[in-house]
Amino acid sequence: MKKHAIIPIFIPHKGCPNDCIFCNQKKITARQKAVTGEDVENTIETWLSTLENRNLDTIEIAFFGGSFTGIPIEEQSAYLAIAGKYKDAGRVDKIHMSTRPDYIDEKILDNLKQYGADTIELGVQSFDDKVLALSNRGHDSKVVYQACDLIKDYGFELGIQLMIGLPGDTLETCLYSARETVKIAPAIARLYPTIVINDTELHNQYLRGEYEPLSQDEAILRTKEMYKLLDAASINIIRVGLKSTDIISENGEISGGTYHPAFRQLVEGEIARERIEEKLAGTDFDRNSRTKVTFYANSKSFSNMVGNSGRNKKFFLEKYPCLNILYKVNDSLNDHQFQVVIKGEKK
Repeated sequence: MKKHAIIPIFIPHKGCPNDCIFCNQKKITARQKAVTGEDVENTIETWLSTLENRNLDTIEIAFFGGSFTGIPIEEQSAYLAIAGKYKDAGRVDKIHMSTRPDYIDEKILDNLKQYGADTIELGVQSFDDKVLALSNRGHDSKVVYQACDLIKDYGFELGIQLMIGLPGDTLETCLYSARETVKIAPAIARLYPTIVINDTELHNQYLRGEYEPLSQDEAILRTKEMYKLLDAASINIIRVGLKSTDIISENGEISGGTYHPAFRQLVEGEIARERIEEKLAGTDFDRNSRTKVTFYANSKSFSNMVGNSGRNKKFFLEKYPCLNILYKVNDSLNDHQFQVVIKGEKK
């Protein structure tokens, strides 16, 4: 059973003066009605009706959809007061929001602390100043470091969101952003390959031939290497890739081939393949005879072991035709841990 649940409250993107090249939320927001306090309460009650009495460890109210701390502080307070009421009553455990690094200061954090907020995720996107400038983020990396320090000083749980494949981005700048994230040591992180959404400046650049989206293979490679750095530092990577509902476009229209509905599994499957192949290389199987091999993973990691749509099965079948490979579950293994057992079986 899932032990952690989020009640999402989508706040329109008002309050943000910036026009990041990858974002179309301003245009969508112009066609949306404002979210009232009654809307927030109705959403929370609807979700709680299905979440309560399910023995969940944590239920969070999370404000998404824009830069929460960029809206007028009176409106922030109105939304937070509603969320705080549910937290004080013990019906939810945490209050969570996402925002921009340049919408963090002492006044904002004092207000969030007053209403019992717990987690602040920053849409950092990149620590490279050139990438930030080309993406029209409206601030440099110095602002990011200051915001992260301030959030941690106030005792909030910090989250960092990184985008992969923005204009000017390279594998090296992606890895730099991941390493800087490790230095800051947030509690949680999200990794998002850049999606070219219609009705954005990035889409215009794509149409003019000024921007080329990452190929799916390159997006997987960069994300995989960043994932490994964050995971080794025990940072909880709560999302890899966008859900279809995260793509803010009236018709969900995107260009380029980066988006995949199971992108996280593609990345974690590649990492699983690497780890299994490393273990396989450490064995003494005979390439000149038919050898029986069993790969093991626990139930949660089994799908990553075989790969999305059997990608890893196909890889090992083609690269190691001398092996007769079985894929089995061993729930004594930890998540993302794999075991390789060799048994000689000569034809």
